[in-house]
Amino acid sequence: QVQLVESGGGLVQAGGSLRLSCAASGRTFSTYTRAWFRQAPGKGREFVAAIIWSAGNTYYADSVKGRFTISGDNAKNTVYLQMNSLKPDDTAVYYCAADGQRPSGSIYSLQRYPYWGQGTQVTVSS
Repeated sequence: QVQLVESGGGLVQAGGSLRLSCAASGRTFSTYTRAWFRQAPGKGREFVAAIIWSAGNTYYADSVKGRFTISGDNAKNTVYLQMNSLKPDDTAVYYCAADGQRPSGSIYSLQRYPYWGQGTQVTVSS
């Protein structure tokens, strides 16, 4: 099992920045990808960004490219999401996710990730 705990959410004005953190514990050696998803009120959970933990390859949703950066710290077993130039449309609960040792499915798909954090609220005011 892998446990994920997010932190760093909050209220920020449009144009501002926030950095989310996701600390992992448990059988983290078995994970291949760490990702961030978000869910706005009344909408489905959507992909934001992902990182291949060993190689450092990164992937982004078009809506956040150029504004958000995903990164990882192996020593702390923590993945970060630096969010700049925030917009009101970025308001959502942000979830950290991790896949397993033999992941299947697209990196962009919810179904790939069996492990999820509890979520952290990000609110961007206009």
